[in-house]
Amino acid sequence: MNTTDQTTQLYNNTGTDQDINVTEEQIHDLEVRELDSICVNESQLEHKWYHNIKYLLVGIAFGIVFVKAEIISWFRIQEMFRFQSFHMYGVIGSAVLVGVISVWLIRRFNIRTMYGEQVIIHPKVFNKGQVFGGLLFGFGWAITGACPGPLFALIGSGATVIVVTLLSAIAGTWVYGYFREKLPH
Repeated sequence: MNTTDQTTQLYNNTGTDQDINVTEEQIHDLEVRELDSICVNESQLEHKWYHNIKYLLVGIAFGIVFVKAEIISWFRIQEMFRFQSFHMYGVIGSAVLVGVISVWLIRRFNIRTMYGEQVIIHPKVFNKGQVFGGLLFGFGWAITGACPGPLFALIGSGATVIVVTLLSAIAGTWVYGYFREKLPH
């Protein structure tokens, strides 16, 4: 195997040896795509349809909290992007803190799902596309005054013009999915 051109040898599904010239970058790209194209922690348990009602109820409660805390308010979001108010930074900072503590607890005590399945947190590799994606997400958030999370809460609270933002988000997701294989990861 030639290490100067960073080729590697792979095995096919039958277990036989097959020489395929693949760069380390291509292998890394494949690994990254596998992690973000499938749900690595997807439950293998089969549940009846009514088990999903609990998620609907939590989503409704979450939407009510968003509305009452003014997290979905276009004015609050504009205040945040103009650095005029700490409100949204406090909410986002609190969410990050809760997330960090939750991940630490899951790892430290090997906490399982409520059905006893193991939670696996895979290491993440930094990619410059994350910076570009974050900037694009932030620009869209600043322009529309809404991020994807509260779109449904906004529509449910009567701001029907947000349907345009929802359809745009769906169209953007479709465009990404269509060109995904051609984009660098």
